Amino acid sequence: MTDPGAEELEVLFRIADAVQGSVRRMRRSPRRGAIVGMGAFGSPTEEIDRVAEAQVLSALEAEGVDWDLLSEEAGHVRRGGDRLLVLDPVDGSHNVLRGLPFATVSLALGSGTLDGIDLGVVQDLASGVTYWARRGGGAFREGHPIRARPWETRGELFFLNLGRHASARSVAWAGKGRRTRSLGCASYEMVLVAEGAADAYFFENDRPERNLRVTDIAAGYRILLEAGGGATDAKGVPLGTLPLTLEERTSVFAYGDPSFAAAAAPEGYL
Repeated sequence: MTDPGAEELEVLFRIADAVQGSVRRMRRSPRRGAIVGMGAFGSPTEEIDRVAEAQVLSALEAEGVDWDLLSEEAGHVRRGGDRLLVLDPVDGSHNVLRGLPFATVSLALGSGTLDGIDLGVVQDLASGVTYWARRGGGAFREGHPIRARPWETRGELFFLNLGRHASARSVAWAGKGRRTRSLGCASYEMVLVAEGAADAYFFENDRPERNLRVTDIAAGYRILLEAGGGATDAKGVPLGTLPLTLEERTSVFAYGDPSFAAAAAPEGYL
């Protein structure tokens, strides 16, 4: 019997490869950072995002699937299906524009809420390395199983949101771990926690409207859960009920080891 989930996963792989190809071709274009419009909720759309998103829409037509699409640029594109593809065509676009390698295409398929995501695919746009997970089926990097690392007290490595708009709590995390990194690519930082490269990823800005959208985290969320980790907002509220819409934003505390999450609760570790 044909496994529909396996077929859907292969479609996501092909879409991710197509996006990587389009972004690679755009890397040296002088127009890659040009503002070409405004996204569905008022964020500027750069040429590289527009090209990558157009590649996804073209690929969906070529694949013959009827999935609806949720993307920060196009908004909710209704295509007649009962499944929703949650897309960030270039997560880490500022890195791409600066010539830095930390950027991904993030694809998640499901319905309703974050807990309704069945499949997640995150592909590194620089290397082509692909992370993926299927509900109840584990998490993988290039086909090899991955697992979040056990917590080692005082040996933590954190991925953090830092910079002008970072909250005081986010900045405080920088002094708590043994090492701190800030890559500027939420989906990548979440899958790196999933494979044990770090203990946690914390993102919180000074105002709620500057926080993350579900398009940034949907695929990484499923991969992290299947690797044994989890995610809450900065106040410790689980993210699973976050709706698959663009209206809401959220802070994120993504962790590998649940015992670390218990110790790092907002009123504890910090």
